[in-house]
Amino acid sequence: MKIGIDLGTCNSVVFVPKKGVVLNEPSIVAISVQENKILAIGKEAKEMLGKTPGDIQIYKPLQNGVIADFRITLAMIRYFIRKVLGSFYFFKPDLVIGIPVGITSTEKRAVIEAGLGAGAKNVYLVRNPILAALGAGIPIESCSGNMIVDIGGGMTEAAVISLGGIVNSRSVRVGGDKMDLAISEYVKKKYNVYIGEYTAEEIKIKIGTALQEKEPKVIEFRGRDLVSGLPRNIKITSNEIFEAISDILNEILRVIKETLRETPPELSADIMEKGITLAGGGSLLRNLPQFISKSTGIPTFVAEEPLLCVAKGTGIILENLNLYKRILLTKKA
Repeated sequence: MKIGIDLGTCNSVVFVPKKGVVLNEPSIVAISVQENKILAIGKEAKEMLGKTPGDIQIYKPLQNGVIADFRITLAMIRYFIRKVLGSFYFFKPDLVIGIPVGITSTEKRAVIEAGLGAGAKNVYLVRNPILAALGAGIPIESCSGNMIVDIGGGMTEAAVISLGGIVNSRSVRVGGDKMDLAISEYVKKKYNVYIGEYTAEEIKIKIGTALQEKEPKVIEFRGRDLVSGLPRNIKITSNEIFEAISDILNEILRVIKETLRETPPELSADIMEKGITLAGGGSLLRNLPQFISKSTGIPTFVAEEPLLCVAKGTGIILENLNLYKRILLTKKA
């Protein structure tokens, strides 16, 4: 049995060859503090966000694409494996897990140990940009240059890929989560109203934009008035959301420009011709390709099913383990 996991800060996606994406759940765990027991994982845990009593805590065990809480991550991977294998969970699967470009050897070891501890026979690690490129349908083995920008919940990674490897890359620990936080802070400062991360994420998805709009979209939502402590309805426009997240957008742009600056001229010419491919949930922000294209002068487009690119990439690796041996970072039996 072979399983691929995109272990993301916001969502974890599980891929099984010949079946495709079999599971796509938030990387969230709810724990009972008194009993030190896991109450819910994934969608069930996300529904509890901002609604829990004092004896239940919500954890995001992955921060900026790496393991922040080993025990909870292990439990989460075990839950994913068991959910996928069902009654066959006694089989030890081969796991391919995506990892960030700038991961340390200690962080790598933590991912391997979590995979083995969750019941895997072998754990293979592959860098996320390689997986995202494969999942986006980019021919990574060709000798021409391709640029992929993976905007996740906790991290943005930009990489230039040629001949099956990463020529150069840059990453920054900002992504969708930081955008949600910026929206929440903006509403607090401007309207004196507190909103939770769930509401901030909803606002971003519905009206968020990477460019100022002549006819901005408007959304009405409810938060808690910081003076009276009572619920209050407020309206906000897409241009205000742009204002709230502009610093984060500039950080993402900086990473892209730095990567391009260090790219050999021959590969730069390829990228100018083919354009930049965006993957990851953050790439779904409205007008983001236009924002990047306007700032770099390079055509930019979003990959098909950007949320699933890394997971699809694990599937391609799993079906051709011998072919992609060179890009497997670690194997532990």
